Amino acid sequence: MADGPGPQTSKELEEFRSETRAWLEANCPALMRTPMGEDDAVWGGRDWKPKHPEQKQWLDAMASKGWTVPTWPTEYGGGGLSPQENTILQDELRRIKARPALMSFGIWMFGPVLLEYGNEAQKKKYLPQIARGEIRWCQGYSEPGAGSDLAGLQTKCEDKGDHYLINGQKVWTSYANEADWIFCLVRTDTKVKHEGISFILFDMTSPGVETRPIKLISGASPFCETFFTDVKVPKENLVGKLNGGWEIAKRLLMYERTSISAGGFGGGAGALPIEEIAKHYVGVEDGKLEDRDLRARIAAHKMYDKAFALTVRRAQEMAKAGDNVSHMASMFKVAAATMNQEKTELIVEAMGNRALGWSGDGFTKGEILAPRAMLRAKGNSIEGGTTEVNLNVVAKRVLGLRDHQ
Repeated sequence: MADGPGPQTSKELEEFRSETRAWLEANCPALMRTPMGEDDAVWGGRDWKPKHPEQKQWLDAMASKGWTVPTWPTEYGGGGLSPQENTILQDELRRIKARPALMSFGIWMFGPVLLEYGNEAQKKKYLPQIARGEIRWCQGYSEPGAGSDLAGLQTKCEDKGDHYLINGQKVWTSYANEADWIFCLVRTDTKVKHEGISFILFDMTSPGVETRPIKLISGASPFCETFFTDVKVPKENLVGKLNGGWEIAKRLLMYERTSISAGGFGGGAGALPIEEIAKHYVGVEDGKLEDRDLRARIAAHKMYDKAFALTVRRAQEMAKAGDNVSHMASMFKVAAATMNQEKTELIVEAMGNRALGWSGDGFTKGEILAPRAMLRAKGNSIEGGTTEVNLNVVAKRVLGLRDHQ
């Protein structure tokens, strides 16, 4: 097994595939090969309690191989896999329909930037904890007056000699009420905008940290308001240079938008494909969906979805070849938000009046989930960078357009 992206022969890769397949067959529990329910995601953390013993078994097994973060260096808890080996691992996981062993903002967003910008002590402290699911992170970015204009943030971080003191507020902080630690943007210089921001880490149990869940129209929400009142943070928790956080912030947003796009936001009515849901509620004639118009729109959605997946894969291959594809994250974010909104609306339309239920024994779980998913999907155009902001990025960095003078 290679520890890094060195060249490998076809024989070596086939041997790796054979070994990987055998290990997964022996170590992935049967339950973890079934469709994942709404509350089955494993986020880990200090206070995490598995819903099923198999979740802990699967997490421990994957973490022992470093395969929760397969391409991270082995010294930081990763698998040290080459890009080719990781492609094989992901293929084999899909083949057995394995659930993710661990879902984590630490894996998707914070870990990659810490690998690039963190010092050695920070990497050795936090990355193995992330890989093993021992620490759960949340993201302190948006503020009531600084959403799309993130650089306008006002959460203040003062140098008190032997520590920093933080005061301010964040909003839309996903899972802040369940997170152990936060990676947070703070203002360390009030005289300049972009150049006065720093990137800092602190424990969510620190005195002065308060979270308040925000309920959405869908009836539930991962989002919170987060308040900081005289929160003391050790100086060694600063990542990168003082006032150098904007560069890190932008890089992390790239990873965030890429991870959102790769996940496609989820949504829907359980694990059934959209066409199967439509057949059940609308009916079938000669093996085809009876409603021609709905059939055509579902087919168009499926083609868009396939084209999107292939484009993401192409971008991944380009990145492995050394090309800079960071600008494509904004394209993917817009496309993924649009697709999920269209999908959830099509499902509700197909269900007809059965999608009008909100609760009660008269509706199935999928029928109750469908309208909630549709309403929740409206927020996809906002979270992770608004569609308008991302389209501006595409216009400038992809199409080369400039502001009209």
